[in-house]
Amino acid sequence: MQIRFTGGSKMSDLMGPDAFNAVVDSIPASPPNLTLSTLDLSLPLNLAFSSVKSSGLLHHETFSLTPQPLNMMVQEEVMMSDASAPPRTVLFISAGASHSVALLSGNVVCSWGRGEDGQLGHGDAEDRLFPTQLSSLDGQEIVSITCGADHTIAYSESRMEVFSWGWGDFGRLGHGNSSDLFTPLPIKALQGLRIKQIACGDSHCLAVTMEGEVQSWGRNQNGQLGLGTTEDSLVPQKIQTFQGVPIKMVAAGAEHSAAVTEHGELFGWGWGRYGNLGLGDRSDRLFPEKVSSVHLKGDKMVTVACGWRHTISVSSSGGLYTYGWSKYGQLGHGDFEDHLVPHNLQALSDKFISQISGGWRHSMAITSDGQLYGWGWNKFGQVGVGDNVDHCSPVPVKFPLDQKVAQISCGWRHTIAVTDRQNVYSWGRGTNGQLGNGETVDCNVPSIIELLSVDGSCGRHIESSSKADPSSGRTWVSPSERYAVVPDETVSGQTGSSGRGNGLDASVPESDAKRVRF
Repeated sequence: MQIRFTGGSKMSDLMGPDAFNAVVDSIPASPPNLTLSTLDLSLPLNLAFSSVKSSGLLHHETFSLTPQPLNMMVQEEVMMSDASAPPRTVLFISAGASHSVALLSGNVVCSWGRGEDGQLGHGDAEDRLFPTQLSSLDGQEIVSITCGADHTIAYSESRMEVFSWGWGDFGRLGHGNSSDLFTPLPIKALQGLRIKQIACGDSHCLAVTMEGEVQSWGRNQNGQLGLGTTEDSLVPQKIQTFQGVPIKMVAAGAEHSAAVTEHGELFGWGWGRYGNLGLGDRSDRLFPEKVSSVHLKGDKMVTVACGWRHTISVSSSGGLYTYGWSKYGQLGHGDFEDHLVPHNLQALSDKFISQISGGWRHSMAITSDGQLYGWGWNKFGQVGVGDNVDHCSPVPVKFPLDQKVAQISCGWRHTIAVTDRQNVYSWGRGTNGQLGNGETVDCNVPSIIELLSVDGSCGRHIESSSKADPSSGRTWVSPSERYAVVPDETVSGQTGSSGRGNGLDASVPESDAKRVRF
């Protein structure tokens, strides 16, 4: 044990050698799972030592002494203090089915929410109610993060490595098998590729290289991989249709995919039952097919996003287009009718749209002046407008102090935003802690995540998960012990012939559980 005096005078001189020795002898042995490292003696009579739990988290213990008698109390404090930890701001956010991920300055990755399938990457199946630093990615220089429904992807630009972890059914992790991973593991087939962007759907992934090529992997029952087959791919494969067609960005929905080229052309492929491919019919496509510019009024597209079974795109002039499934008003056209081709969203025609995101059945858009609008399914308050009523037209989302919104991400039933003040807000479903505020309740208005926000602790008090060897690729339950199921949808007051969505509703899960264990 090291003794450090910080009070100006030696404690032994102040107390006398006998009393001092009595105090030192009375210090209890290290509590379970703690390693005593340093003892600070200062005035007033406070004894403090730093300790490291078996989990790897640094804690600070304080013993307070009273003169008569010399009693000692142990008080455990937070691992990071304002003095020891640098402030960190959120660079990127991403929301999955029931989990969330953030990339902070300093290449720090945090995750929280549901952890059943390893999607948090902390080496266990536990939920996290607060953002927790993913220590296995420390030092990997991560520059982007993306959530699938129950899996997560991260990219290291300097190392040219793509990491994946979480639920592995159908090969969505890209490692050549269908095993779950509870810690990040590099995808060998993508090693050495310079990646521009990655998109994750429910069970499949797409990656765009700096050269404009597209790799796809995972589930493919409706052709969402764009490979010309309906066979799942356990490893990334290049989409040959885009040979010579430089792709700017891609988006992935439940079973469909979309892409925008560097020339502003829009493509769709995969599941097309609701017109979500924008091709004018309800047929699936096994190869990418270009959306007619007639429906886009000749506009060049600059970005695209997929909801579960609807699609959103933005033109170079800031115009917003939506198409596909609209049972819950997620297209925003004031009705609940599906659209088989892109339709300009008239309610926002006087706005310049700068960013979009599609949730399971809701949609979000940010205007160039930082205003956020939401619409669609709102059972859990995921639209963020203070009620739980579905909205078939865009509604403005309000933030404290009229903060402007810089970034938005829709999960299945929750939403996350970053404001211009570098504050992070969340709302919607909270049952697994995916809102990151320590609660497991839903919220229908934006609620600040203090751990990540400048108006909170600015990333200083984020705990870290235990160090885990990322090369180990810990696995959990094999696919033979699980089966992904999509139960019949039962929404109160609504049936397949209700008129919403033209009576062609898919069987989609209504509850938080989406698989049955056998």
